[in-house]
Amino acid sequence: MVQINFALKEVNCKIVYYGPGLSGKTTNLEVVHEKAPGNSVGDLTSIATEGDRTLFFDFLPLNLGQVAGMKTKFQIYTVPGQVYYNSTRKLVLQGADGVVFVADSKRGKMDENIESLGNLQENLREHGLDLSNLPIVLQYNKRDLPDVYSIEELEGALNSWGAPHFEAIARDGQGVFPTLKRLAGMVLESLNDQHAPRRSSSLCRPRESSPVTTAGSSATAVATSTPTIATAVPYTGTSKVAVTPGPKTSTTSIAQNTNPEAPARPLSASRTVIATSPRRRKRRTGLFLGLLLASAVAATVLLHLSGIIQFLP
Repeated sequence: MVQINFALKEVNCKIVYYGPGLSGKTTNLEVVHEKAPGNSVGDLTSIATEGDRTLFFDFLPLNLGQVAGMKTKFQIYTVPGQVYYNSTRKLVLQGADGVVFVADSKRGKMDENIESLGNLQENLREHGLDLSNLPIVLQYNKRDLPDVYSIEELEGALNSWGAPHFEAIARDGQGVFPTLKRLAGMVLESLNDQHAPRRSSSLCRPRESSPVTTAGSSATAVATSTPTIATAVPYTGTSKVAVTPGPKTSTTSIAQNTNPEAPARPLSASRTVIATSPRRRKRRTGLFLGLLLASAVAATVLLHLSGIIQFLP
């Protein structure tokens, strides 16, 4: 499970290398620890078991992204390969954010690969996880051996859900970093999907225009643009167009006379009464008064200049 340290602005993710014994899990971690920049890795800690080892170290990946603007730090584990260490496997697998399954490509090791993969699925179910929704990458190791399974055979037996896979020769370092980088990217993408802030549905919902409803002898249209446009309907008598101003929308209502004896005429021949808005009426009144005042002042000045009116004795 992801751990977030707000004081240090760090996000700690857990990656587990899983697979049968001697498949190359420990070699993968040793190569990463050896070749990664010194300031990006912590101390390599090894817990020895009889014939196998469980490894743990901190690793800060480079150029793999951030979660909510915070640095991402990976804790990478391996599990014992032997089946009789299953209790240790469960403990190490607890809280995993991603898994690398290291399969042995050597011919004759398929049963061990299948058994280890089945054990992984069982242990994940006990932790409430599933391979179908957990970031996982398959690594087909030991591709340099003379007698190995083909990629098609390994895919058909181990990768029924279509997870990403890589060929590797872990002891030479081939395929080690591509495997880790791909899984780290999948883990970061999964964490972003789970913890990134989401926009409100009301902000993302597109604005819908109101439909035009016609019932009997009346129709109402709502226009969202600035100009008011009246909807044309068949004319059956005298009509009135009433415009009601609003903050962003204007509503146009057309009321019709339902007198069946009135002759039908086209809308272009009808007489309409348009009620202007108070704001426009006020603006027109102000313009008229200003024009009237300017005309009076101009007339007075002309009369004074002609000597008809004397302002001073």
